[in-house]
Amino acid sequence: MAFNLSSIVDIAILFALVLLFAPSLGSYLARVYTNRPVFGDRLWNPVEGFLYRLFGIDPRHSMRFTEYALALLLLGAALVVWIYAMMTLQSYLPWNPGALSGFSWDLAFHTAASFATNTDFTHFTSESQLSVGGAILGLQIALFLSPAMGLAVIAAFVRGFTSRDGTLGNFYVDITRSVTRVLLPIAFVGAIVLVLLDLPQTFVSFVTAHGIGGASQTIYLGPVASWTSIELLGSNGGGWYAANAANALANPSGLSSLFETALMLLIPVSVPFMFGRMVRRPSESYPYIATILIVLFVALGLFIYFQDAGSTLVNSLPGISPAVNGYPVGQQAQYTLTESSAFNIVSIYANVGAQSAALGSLTSGAQMVLFFGMFTQSTPGGVGTGFGGLLIFAMVGVFLAGLMVGRTPEYLGKKVGTGQMKWSAAVLISHPAIILVPTLIAVVLGFASSAVGPLSSSLAANAHQFTILLYEFTSEAANNGSSMGPINDGTLFFNLIGGAIMLIGRFFPMLAMLAIGSLFAQQDYIPESTGTLKTTSLTFTLYLALLVVIVSGLLFLPVLALGPLAQGGW
Repeated sequence: MAFNLSSIVDIAILFALVLLFAPSLGSYLARVYTNRPVFGDRLWNPVEGFLYRLFGIDPRHSMRFTEYALALLLLGAALVVWIYAMMTLQSYLPWNPGALSGFSWDLAFHTAASFATNTDFTHFTSESQLSVGGAILGLQIALFLSPAMGLAVIAAFVRGFTSRDGTLGNFYVDITRSVTRVLLPIAFVGAIVLVLLDLPQTFVSFVTAHGIGGASQTIYLGPVASWTSIELLGSNGGGWYAANAANALANPSGLSSLFETALMLLIPVSVPFMFGRMVRRPSESYPYIATILIVLFVALGLFIYFQDAGSTLVNSLPGISPAVNGYPVGQQAQYTLTESSAFNIVSIYANVGAQSAALGSLTSGAQMVLFFGMFTQSTPGGVGTGFGGLLIFAMVGVFLAGLMVGRTPEYLGKKVGTGQMKWSAAVLISHPAIILVPTLIAVVLGFASSAVGPLSSSLAANAHQFTILLYEFTSEAANNGSSMGPINDGTLFFNLIGGAIMLIGRFFPMLAMLAIGSLFAQQDYIPESTGTLKTTSLTFTLYLALLVVIVSGLLFLPVLALGPLAQGGW
């Protein structure tokens, strides 16, 4: 085996610690979104009160679906416009000693859509095209506001189960408290820990190192620790460096890799406990946590298995054999296979998109495992919206179970009707649609090309290139942001279509979650009876886990036959 026992123990301790803290953080989140007193009130209440008065916001006003959704879209649009302006005007911003120019209009649009949607998929090279000023004044604002939108939406969604007047809360209060009470304090502590783990934190853009032999090297710096902290905590994933967490300055050791993995898990694993507290049924969180852990652990086990075996195609090459630390190419030597696998599985399955390995060098089986994480988007998924996706799967499961026994489906005392199912079905169907349609257009019309030429010229001979193309669109649609390999995606077509995919893939499911929550919020409470489905049982947990796996598999398995399955080298 290419991994050692101590690494497995480290990963087990990591998950145990996260699960140990998750209930407490979930309880804290519930207090935040029910406007109960929490840590930081003395500092932030006067500031928030001033801002509410300045912008004419009544924090006691609870919004209905249309008002809440409109506020969400307006903030999203404002964020896109702001980032677009910062990217195109980058040459005029401070902290730009390299005199880097602004982005082209189409690249600026793709970047704005990417960071405003929590995707952070980059069509540019950070070190050579993005200044410290552009990063801090433009993109880092989105690193806080984008995950805050996800947290606000899931809070409103959950309120639908407890509300009876059709309202979902106040978006502006939710977004503000998400930043001040959740993201800022945790990211601040995370940044301090990352500095102690040797990540740089400075406004210096770069230094020039001179070697003994007279050669020189440019070493790019910046506020890497603070950026990385909120990048991972908020399911953003856009690394300070183009190599992301594979760059030694962003992830210098096995210990830093473990801590960064914990940052990615912390909020997504805590939100189910928040849900249980908000609906006043703490035990309702257990099936969701169990489903997340079942899928996540199976994925991790399969990923390690495929990577430990190595690619039969690569291993057959003369002079090539599996490396001591794992597969022969793509993995950084400072991490063991288990540490690297845990980081990348958690990153993809939590929709973070950071990567500490070259994903294009993975075996076909390991690539399939990563694809599945972006297909489900809910195990655990991104901050806030990931759990919202799992709730949608649960609604579908409750509806189907009710039909099978001839009862009106209900959940937490609210009926699950055709309105909720229409929105749920739309979410499930829209995900493959915004992946497969652009993939078809790119291949058939010859927009997709790489070093080996257009993919449409010989699809059978370009299974790997097709996999890279499919991964790009899947990553954008899932608001993941990771990339698999070299494809010419810095073109007008990929910038525009990619931006559209990310905007639809982010905001349509969020609107659907708000709509479903609104439908529940308009209902009166129905007392439980002897025929009510026990959603806290082991049976429902296994049913939900299988439903997530089966539905996601049925939606996407056919197209995988053209990519990872056709590559061979298992």
